[in-house]
Amino acid sequence: MAGFRIGRGRDNRTPQQAQQQPRQQPYGNQAPPPYGQQPWPPTGGNGAPPHNGGYNAPGHGGGYPASGYNGGGADEPEYFADPYPQPHQGDPYANSPGHTQAFSINEDPYGDGNTYRAGQAPAQPAGPRLHWKQLLTGIVTRPGPTFWQMRDYPVWGPALVVTFLYGLLALFGFDQARDDAINAPVGTAIPYVIITGVGFVIGGLVLGAVTHTLARQLGGDGAWQPTVGLSMLIMSITDAPRLIFALFLGGENSLVQILGWITWLAAAALFTSMVSKSHDLPWPKALGASAIQLLALVSILKLGTI
Repeated sequence: MAGFRIGRGRDNRTPQQAQQQPRQQPYGNQAPPPYGQQPWPPTGGNGAPPHNGGYNAPGHGGGYPASGYNGGGADEPEYFADPYPQPHQGDPYANSPGHTQAFSINEDPYGDGNTYRAGQAPAQPAGPRLHWKQLLTGIVTRPGPTFWQMRDYPVWGPALVVTFLYGLLALFGFDQARDDAINAPVGTAIPYVIITGVGFVIGGLVLGAVTHTLARQLGGDGAWQPTVGLSMLIMSITDAPRLIFALFLGGENSLVQILGWITWLAAAALFTSMVSKSHDLPWPKALGASAIQLLALVSILKLGTI
């Protein structure tokens, strides 16, 4: 009985065990854990963690709810409280008064913006510039690759020279104009022929500009100089077979008329191919962009009769 009264019933450990294992402190008065270990959750006066509605205190997380369950009220058992609450991720002072949160700007995942857009010529040409001989023969023998390769290069030199020479000879493809030029004095005939050649050059420039404008209105993206120059070459080269026979047989000859229709259809095909390659358009739109120039060629040069 005496042993029980002096405390043996409360602590049955021997003095050696008591020295090895310290006595547990009452709940609420625990000693702080060693440095680097997880701290105990804060407790209230009655041994339960304080209830804050699941939100962090102002200034520590910006009022956002903490992850996990931080504890219940005073009437809840203490084992409902989370003894290891997860800290708020990120900047603890973000969105707090006097602090601003840093935002990162992501880089463009599609590159640096140097992409091909409508209305602009491609950054890199499709191929090297062709010599004027290769250009003229390529329009006849391999028009598609030639138009694609020359879509970024102006062709003013060949276009102006060929169109001017074509205009000089086109005068003799019309029966009445040929008779007037042959019967006129040399001093009068030469300026007349030169003016005709210059007029064909100006007309080719205007018609080529119209074709380019229509192509851009239909969604094309080609440059105007190659389009106008190539259209002038197409107009002159495709009418050359008819013109050669018209110089000797006259414009009203049936063979000349048949050649006129055939070469006009060939011109329509070449115009469509050129506009399609130069402006990245499907062939119906390319043909529509060339329609005015084709109608003008029919009404002015068709068989030498209009």
